[in-house]
This record gives sequence, C-alpha cells and structure tokens, in this order.
Amino acid sequence: MIPLRKSDDLLTWIEGSFGYVFKQPSLLYAAVTHRSAAAEHNERLEFLGDSILNCSVARLLYDAHPQVDEGDLSRLRATLVSGDTLAEVAGELGLGEHLRLGSGELKTGGFRRASILADALEAILGAIFLDSGFDAAAAAVAHIMGPRLATLPAADTLKDPKTRLQEALQARGLALPVYTLTTVAGEPHLQSFTVNCEVPAFGLAAAGEGGSRRRAEQLAAATVLGLLPPELRKSS
Repeated sequence: MIPLRKSDDLLTWIEGSFGYVFKQPSLLYAAVTHRSAAAEHNERLEFLGDSILNCSVARLLYDAHPQVDEGDLSRLRATLVSGDTLAEVAGELGLGEHLRLGSGELKTGGFRRASILADALEAILGAIFLDSGFDAAAAAVAHIMGPRLATLPAADTLKDPKTRLQEALQARGLALPVYTLTTVAGEPHLQSFTVNCEVPAFGLAAAGEGGSRRRAEQLAAATVLGLLPPELRKSS
C-alpha cells in the first residue's frame, strides 16, 4: 500500500487545490483511500460527492448561461461531470500523488487510472460536505471547475454521435440507423463490446468497440457520421 504523505502535506495540498481547510482531517484521509488499500475506503464518500458535484455544476451553469435551455444545460453539465473531465481535473491538481492504493493497484498504475482519479475527486467533495455542509462543498466545486466554464464549447456541438447521426437522418426523412451487438469478449469485470452501426439509406456501416455497449455504439455512430454525404454532415 502507498503510505500517506505527511498529513501536513495533504492538508496543504487540499487548501491550495480546493480552497478548503478540513476541520476533520480523517474525512480527507478516507476520501483519498481506494478500496484496495483499506476497509475504510472512499466509495461512500464518492456517492455523496457525485450528487453534490452534479447539483453544484448545474447551479454554476444556470447562473452563467441565463439564455440556454434545459437540453443544452444538460449537455454542458454532462461534459463537465464526465469521468474523463474529472480525471483531467484530478490529474491537473496532482491528486494521484496523494492516493492510498493497495499493492495491486500500485503495480498497475492505479494512481494514473482515470476512474480512480475521478472517483477520488468526487469523494473529496463528499468529505468536504460532511465536514462543513453543502455551501462549502459547492464553493470547492466552483474553485476546481469554475475555470472550465469559460472554455466550454457551444452547447449544440456537444450532442453525442448517436444523437447527431439520428438528427441528421431525421432531418431528411430517412430511416434511423440500426445498431447490432456483434461481439462481447473478455472477463465479466473487463468486457469489450463490438457494435455495428448501419445506415441502410446510404449502404453505410461501421463497427465500434468499447468497454460498454453504449460506448461501442457511440464510436460506431461517430465513424458513420464521417462517412455521410457532406450536406448531411453539415446538418449534424
């Protein structure tokens, strides 16, 4: 197991990275502890932090974009709270250096794994909530996520590939794409899915492979989008 850095180092890092000073450092220690390291790990705190993050980001977007409708706000929020974005934020903050991991996760580079980083980030927000309440946790969310609000792309560019493909076809009165699961491989905890996406109107088809069926469908749809005639791609 990775030993904790000196408590002063961890607390100093939190104050600088999240703008927050813990009253109960034990909550912070639990938040940076992966289940592979100890029985008292961060999964329950992650559960809390996920809800706090979603609510806080929703409020930030609501205030920052008074003219944007519900659908676009939802897409903007999904971008900010996605696992990839959270892992990027965690990486920029240096969170991986403060994680407590079991030997197995340590050997396989768990301190760089996106899911572990994202989960720990949410767990820290849950710990701040328990330590000082919602307002303090929301302030921490604003501290770490606020700078990204200014760099968000236009909401209408954030539609996922499946949605964009469907809308492009519907706009021309064409039949919707057909998705077919062709392969499921790997162990139950680490499966890989392959999905074929077909657009009969143009005789187009492409396969996508991902860690979930949904991810595979999105990748297949993205490939088909690139194969559509130019006038349809513009409408997507």
